[in-house]
Amino acid sequence: MQDTPDTRHGLAPLTHLGVIAVQGEEAAKFLHSQLTQDFVLVAPDQARLAAFCSPKGRMQASFVGLRWVDGQVLLVCARDLLAPTLKRLSMFVMRAKAKLRDATDEFQLLGALGSSAAALMGGEAAPWHRHEVAGGVAVALYPADGQPRALLVLPAQAALPDAPALSLAQWQLTEVRSGVVLVAQPLFEVLVPQMLNYESVGGVSFKKGCYPGQEVVARSQFRGTLKRRAYLVHADAELAAGQEVFQASDAEQPTGTVVQAAANPDGGWDAVVSVQIAAAEAYDLRAGSATGAALQLQPLPYALLADV
Repeated sequence: MQDTPDTRHGLAPLTHLGVIAVQGEEAAKFLHSQLTQDFVLVAPDQARLAAFCSPKGRMQASFVGLRWVDGQVLLVCARDLLAPTLKRLSMFVMRAKAKLRDATDEFQLLGALGSSAAALMGGEAAPWHRHEVAGGVAVALYPADGQPRALLVLPAQAALPDAPALSLAQWQLTEVRSGVVLVAQPLFEVLVPQMLNYESVGGVSFKKGCYPGQEVVARSQFRGTLKRRAYLVHADAELAAGQEVFQASDAEQPTGTVVQAAANPDGGWDAVVSVQIAAAEAYDLRAGSATGAALQLQPLPYALLADV
C-alpha cells in the first residue's frame, strides 16, 4: 500500500466547515477566558488551534482561530457543531464587550495543498503561521506526508487564486494524514484535548488563565492521568467517525473511537483514532467489534510533547 495522499496541488472547497465571528473590543479577552489557547497575546502573524470544553474537560468543539479586520476574531469549526457551539459560547458573554454571530455565509473557506499552499504562505511556514493574502488570510496547517497545507479564508465575493480544483474528499484525506483534526458532532464531549494530541500540536496553553475544564486538562497533563492518545491507522475496510475501536482480546469493552476517516485512493481507509495507550501498544486493534477490520498503526507525522 502506498500511504501518501494525492500528490497534486490545488484548492478544495471546505464545505464541512463554518465560521463563528467574534467582534468587539473584548473579543480576544472573551475567547481567552473560554478556550484552551491564548488569544490575548497572540502575535499578528499567528493563528490558534483551540478547543472549547465542558466543565469536565471534554471537547464540545475545536477551532482554527484567526484575527480578521476591525478587531474581529474568526473561529473556523465543524459546521455540524457550529449552531450549538455559538449558543453555548454566547451564554458566557455576559458583560463582555463582544458579540458572536454565524458568519459562514460571509466567507469562502478553502484548503490549499502542495505548491498552492506554499505560494499562499510565501514559502515554507510553520503550523499556525498567519499570512495575509490578497483580500484574505491564509493559515499554515500541519503538513500531510510532507506536503504543505493551508487554510485560506476569503470574503464570500472574492476571486479565488488560480489553482487546480481539488475535491473535499481529497482534502479530508490530507486532514487525516496530518494527524490534526477538528472535533465534529460524533466526538461531542467524548475527548479531552490531549486525547487528540492537542497539547503536542499547539492546541493547549498551560500558561494562560482559567477556562471551562482547565482543571481536568491540566491534571491530565501534569499528574499522569492520561490513558488515551490519538493515533494514525490504516484499514482495508471502510471506517467512519464515531465508530468504536476494540482490542481483539476484549469483545465487551471498546478501547477507543474513530475520530476522522477518509478513503485512500491506493486502497483501504486511513483514520485518526483515539484509543487507550495500553491497547495501542498491544497493536491488535479492530474497528467496530473485536472481530472487525484490523487497524494497522501508522507513524504519527509529529512528535508528542511527552517525547520531545
